[in-house]
Amino acid sequence: MPPQSGEPTRPIGQPAGPGGPSAPERGSARQPAVWLAGGAFLLALAALIVAVTRDGGASEPEVTAGATTAGPRESVISPTPDEPSVLPTRTAAPEPAPTEHATSGSVPEAAVTCPAASVKVSDATTLEQALAQARPGDSIALANGVYAGNFTAEVSGTAEKPIFLCGSAGAVVDGGDTDDGYAFHLDRVSNWRLVGFTVRNAQKGVMADGTVGTVIQGLTVEQIGDEAIHLRNFSSDNMVRDNTIRDTGLRREKYGEGVYIGTSKSNWCTVSDCKTDASDRNVVLGNDIRDTTAESIDIKEGTSDGKVIDNTFDGSKLSGSHNNDSWVDVKGNGWLLQGNTGSNSPEDGFQTHQLVNGWGTGNIFKDNTANVDGPGYGFHLTTDGNKVTCDNKAKDAGEGLANVDCAS
Repeated sequence: MPPQSGEPTRPIGQPAGPGGPSAPERGSARQPAVWLAGGAFLLALAALIVAVTRDGGASEPEVTAGATTAGPRESVISPTPDEPSVLPTRTAAPEPAPTEHATSGSVPEAAVTCPAASVKVSDATTLEQALAQARPGDSIALANGVYAGNFTAEVSGTAEKPIFLCGSAGAVVDGGDTDDGYAFHLDRVSNWRLVGFTVRNAQKGVMADGTVGTVIQGLTVEQIGDEAIHLRNFSSDNMVRDNTIRDTGLRREKYGEGVYIGTSKSNWCTVSDCKTDASDRNVVLGNDIRDTTAESIDIKEGTSDGKVIDNTFDGSKLSGSHNNDSWVDVKGNGWLLQGNTGSNSPEDGFQTHQLVNGWGTGNIFKDNTANVDGPGYGFHLTTDGNKVTCDNKAKDAGEGLANVDCAS
């Protein structure tokens, strides 16, 4: 539009007067600053959005070629159930400290009764496991069947919680060879109860070494190479009762005793560290012992204060040698022999001997019946200081009741 008349004209680009540029010129000058500020705002907003988005997710470190996201971390292992054991599990208990012999104990006067089974076994493997894992108070039940091998008990019970091993006559511990081994070995233990089962086919049936407070009751012990039941090596305060013993001495007749207490002096250095084998206060009660090739009961020098009561003996298979010519041979001190009945002996019924000075004395024979059916005495006491009471009886004894006067 052409200038109005009277309005001054200015060439384009000419500086404005003292009032500065005109309004349109001022607006044009502000636009670049606005754009710059807006751009900066948008960039800041974008950065904020990215930051918020990343904070809301899992934070991941940057990964470069050849690097790993793994860093030091705490190992965490998820708990898993314990693996089941193939053997019975038990509450952990401290193992007993090894000792040369078991500690002292006592046995009940009455016959024991097996409690309900806490462990049941049915073959040799499970029996071995049960014996190895036995703890005070266990009652191990033998199912009927044959348990082949030689078995050992090495864990002790307590007087309050004895360990029971129980079975019927149909549960048979079979050693497999009358020339070797112990069918069942009580090895320096206390407070066991062996009840009811059968033991057969071993050189020795039940061997007790350093055993205390134990009951051997109601077993059938048969077909044995040497002796059937032997308590030795300081085995004391035990009860051997109501057992059936037969067919011993299949390996060597001279060693075929039914029940053997202690150790011969010739074996003290082998068995009891060259000390007198003081296997004391043992009780042999109510056993039926027959078809043994040596004494039904042999009580060795060094043993004291035991009892032999209400047993039955049949000496039909006694070999009749100098060492095996009576049912009972007493070489210990202070034994009471009462209420026993014997039959069929090649020489005497009961004998005493002194093999070591001071031993074989102080023994009392009371109310026994000796059906000897042989040439000797009912009671042949070869050492002083022993007593035969007048209530003893002898029948068919060639020499009569005794070689000493009876006493009231």
